[in-house]
Parts: sequence; structure tokens; C-alpha cells
Amino acid sequence: MTNSHSAQARVGFTAVQDGKVLRITMTNPRRKNALDYDTMVALGETVLTASENRAVRVIVLTGAGGDFCTGADLAASPAEAARGITADQVMDAANRLVKAIVSAPIPVIARVLGAAAGVGVGIALAADLVYAAEDAYLLLAFINIGLMPDGGAAAMIAAAAGRPLAAELALLGERLPAPAAKAAGLFTAVLPADELDAKVEAAAAKLANGPRRAIELTKRALNQATLGALDAALAAEKTGQAELLGSADFAEGATAMLTKRKPVFAD
Repeated sequence: MTNSHSAQARVGFTAVQDGKVLRITMTNPRRKNALDYDTMVALGETVLTASENRAVRVIVLTGAGGDFCTGADLAASPAEAARGITADQVMDAANRLVKAIVSAPIPVIARVLGAAAGVGVGIALAADLVYAAEDAYLLLAFINIGLMPDGGAAAMIAAAAGRPLAAELALLGERLPAPAAKAAGLFTAVLPADELDAKVEAAAAKLANGPRRAIELTKRALNQATLGALDAALAAEKTGQAELLGSADFAEGATAMLTKRKPVFAD
């Protein structure tokens, strides 16, 4: 295969095919790469399309600027609601994206700088290899705005690190720094920022030139052994989150976050 190089811009991200590697970069750094509905839909479609393209052998997923992804973009919610986009549709888009990453027959590498928060945690941990800079952190901030974790994040954290840590992150909504995430088995490796790209590129090159079918079957077996409960978790999250997105607590939490004040939840 030739070292072809092509690029395609999408809503809120770019997808660049460089030889056998598809590099997807979320491009909303002003909002720490938070994702609106259209971007989540297009990202999922891009991963699914890449999965069917025999010329693509590995996906590298990252964020522009100093962060990976801070989840759904709450600032876009009013405009989305005005377009008739429902909470169920938003949840379906997030779940399709996470499932597309997990079920892709080719490996996905997450390159994580700064914040991986909200559904950004699920997107990062859905990848097969997660390489993070020392300044990276995971944050399930949902509880802080009256929501519950989604994107399969709690299930994937529990699968890798156990229920106690998953409960701590989900119920307290506090940051987990990269070294602690690595120690818990959530990150593949943590490196100084100036060494991160070399590690990602070395892994991508090896996978891109490896035995495609053996890699596919290995990934499938690993996922079956560790993520068998993911579909049920995504379904439960959709039901619960759809309820919470219509609650007074979420309205208060979202307003408080956007106006940078402490929320006051109902008794």
C-alpha cells in the first residue's frame, strides 16, 4: 500500500488518513473539545466507515489543543432542543460512538492530553490502547450537574479497575490523575508530553503493519472477556440519563456550571 495522505473535515473534528492510519482529532479546543450532537453522530459514522475500509488498519483518536474531550457540549443543548433533538437521540449518538470504537475490527488508540471528562471518559476507555500525558486526568463530572455517567464509562472503569474505584469516581465526581489511572489499569501508559507522540506513533505503526485478522480476533476475544456487560450498561444509562436530563436538578446543575457558580440541588 502506498503512503497516501488524505484529509476530510467534519463537524467538530477532522479525519485524516495517512497511509494505513486514520487520525481523528476533535477540534473544539475553546470548549475543551466538548461534543455537540451532530459531532457525536458524525464521529460514530466515521469510525464505522473506517471499520469497513480495508485500507485503514488502525485509528488514532485525540483532541486538539491541550485536552482530549470534556463530553457533551451543554452550551449547544438549547439550540439542539430547538431543532427537536431529544435526550434519547443524544444518548443514542453517544452510545453508537462508544460501541463503534469497541466493536471496530481494527484497533483504536486514544492519545489523551488534559481532560477526559463526561462521555469523553467513555470514548477514551473504549479504545484498545490509551496513551496519556502526565497532565491528563479522568473526570466523571456527571453527578456534579445532577446526571449519571454515560458512554459506558462506569462499566469500563469497573471492568478494568473494579467497582470501588468506579463508585468513587461516579459518586464523588472528582478527578483521577493520569498516574493513578495508570496504576488502576485504566491507561496503557503515561508519559511526559514530549514523549507521547513517539509512543503513539510506534504503536500505530506496529498495528498498521500487523496481521489484520489476528488483531481483529484478539480484540474481539479481549472485549468479550472484559466488556460483556457493556450493552446492558449502555441501555441502563440511556434510560436513567433520559430521565435525569429532564429533571430540575440537571437544569440547576447545568445553569450553575455555565454561570460558574455552585449548584443548589433540590432536597
